[in-house]
Amino acid sequence: MPHKKTEHRSIKEWDEADRPREKLMHCGAAALTDAELLAVLIGSGTVEHSAVEIGHLLLESVNGSLVELGRKPLSELQTFNGIGLARGVSIAAALELGRRRRAADLPVPEHISGSTDIVTLFQPLLADLPHEEVWILLLARSKRIIERFRVSQGGIEATVIDPRIIIRRALDRNASGIVLVHNHPSGDARPSEQDMLNTQKVRLAASYFDIRLLDHVIIAESDTFSFAEHGLL
Repeated sequence: MPHKKTEHRSIKEWDEADRPREKLMHCGAAALTDAELLAVLIGSGTVEHSAVEIGHLLLESVNGSLVELGRKPLSELQTFNGIGLARGVSIAAALELGRRRRAADLPVPEHISGSTDIVTLFQPLLADLPHEEVWILLLARSKRIIERFRVSQGGIEATVIDPRIIIRRALDRNASGIVLVHNHPSGDARPSEQDMLNTQKVRLAASYFDIRLLDHVIIAESDTFSFAEHGLL
């Protein structure tokens, strides 16, 4: 919905109730619009636009989606008039904190019974990322979660997996099962040839130590793919 354009007055000239910082202090953060929350991070406007208007422009560039805004690289945020390096960093950090809070709010199951539990655990953490990350779940024989950790972080299309790091950690923690999890920023959860190759490399390396690769789950924004469910392990 297009926003109502304000008169060209700085935020300091607005009624106190309309100023984002004062509004937050008096009414709480929940009372602010997305553009007003961005204005608090931006701090001050330019000659052409107030901080709130800059917030609206940022949101209009992503059709109002905070998820898409969180995917914008820092260099792209800085292309907006009034968003320099410091302000871009503040916005990126705030959106990342929001993503991590959403992930932290979900209870972590003690045991994994299938791919649904894996998706529930990792989708809030990985689905919105603009780059690929590979995570590992280490499981006891009873499928109890021993540990989860990120093993690598890559670019938009691919990341490198070193089976030696995974197996060494599994042996140190006395794990009997491994689950491989990574995301596809493209939105397509179907495995690539490299995904198939990585899966077989980890499965083979683990088998030498009587450790099972129980699943490899790919997470996209609105889709997932389980190697185990598709009979690929």
